[in-house]
Amino acid sequence: LPAILIELGLARLEIDGAALFSVSGWLTPYWSVAVTVFVGWILLRNLRPDAAGGRPSGVAAWYALSCVGSLPPLVLIGGLAVLRARAGLPPVLDSGPVAWGAYLACHAWFVVVPVALAWHFGAGRARLAMLAVALVAMQWVASTYFYERSWYPERLPDEGGQRLSLSQESFETQQAVWQKAVASLAPQRAAVRDVYGLVFAPYANEDVFLRESTMVADLIAQRFDAQGRVLHLANHASTGERLPWATPLNLGRAIEALGKRMDPAQDVLVVYLTSHGARDFKLSASHWPLKVGSIGPAELRKALDDAGIRHRVIAVSACFSGGWVAPLASDTSLVMTAADPDHTSYGCGRLSELTYFGRAVFDEQLRSTHSFEQAFTAAVPVIRQREVEAGKPDGFSNPQISVGDKIRPVLEEVAARLEGPVRP
Repeated sequence: LPAILIELGLARLEIDGAALFSVSGWLTPYWSVAVTVFVGWILLRNLRPDAAGGRPSGVAAWYALSCVGSLPPLVLIGGLAVLRARAGLPPVLDSGPVAWGAYLACHAWFVVVPVALAWHFGAGRARLAMLAVALVAMQWVASTYFYERSWYPERLPDEGGQRLSLSQESFETQQAVWQKAVASLAPQRAAVRDVYGLVFAPYANEDVFLRESTMVADLIAQRFDAQGRVLHLANHASTGERLPWATPLNLGRAIEALGKRMDPAQDVLVVYLTSHGARDFKLSASHWPLKVGSIGPAELRKALDDAGIRHRVIAVSACFSGGWVAPLASDTSLVMTAADPDHTSYGCGRLSELTYFGRAVFDEQLRSTHSFEQAFTAAVPVIRQREVEAGKPDGFSNPQISVGDKIRPVLEEVAARLEGPVRP
């Protein structure tokens, strides 16, 4: 009971302001309790206390002591999460080796304590090894596949309204918004190599991604003669009546719709994705209470291939986004990312106006050039300097770029057209 109350209390402190309690989110992680007790019963049920040492026995005693022993890392993880949510976490603990070391140490504690207690209860080496493997597996499954939370904000920061409310009206509104967005796409112009755009921002909980995606969508339309040719998909409680949701299904549908409206063999599609990124190269997605799946480079590559879109400019602003380069690279593609596969990017916090990558490449450099290569090259040292000044703890994000041999002359042709008189 104390562990449950502490966990609930710390989770509530992560939310600044009014919050809603989710019973399903609270109960979802407790599958691990049943599994732990079952594994403990299998491995410890036949152990008996010895007369001399007076070792304790019983799965109930073992589990109760394990819970007590796991309180310190539970409090530490919850406390760090509270500090991060309230922008009070020191940079050294927010990302980088120290942060990962603390994270791994806490999760190791959750394994070491039950195993040490089982040893004290008299379990042999084989049983201890099996218990350790089972606990490590549960830690991995819980951290990889279970994202439900006990508390959710009633309002998103600075959104000026209530959180997303799922209802028949909201779904019908989204259908109308989607149909209007697709129907409004301007057709391809004869004898013009047009630029089309797709901007995707799937993480609703932080306004930086909505601001950045809006900036990029506007820039593509204005700077690349793409008015009426940009689809902007975003998750945010304030945009449900004007922008389609940024879901994996809508991403595929958007690419399919663009492929039908543009000339897929001649025109250029600029794709911009902005969100948090993970070491498995999946982009974080959220729009609670709507469940939104994450996407990776393989899904995007398949959708583009299926639509037959040949010339692609793809930019991914997310941590570890360098993992998108190899799966998306081709002779007819330019792919650039905010970081390499091993580093975080910067500027995606609650207080950020734009990410460092989006700001430097799109909001600054692409306002004075139509060359994505030139913009990227000029932006990299700017990003490096800003990260140094901000004290980024895990080193330079190291943005990546891959330019196919056959996309370069196409982009040069587009830039030449845009730098001259714009055709009607």
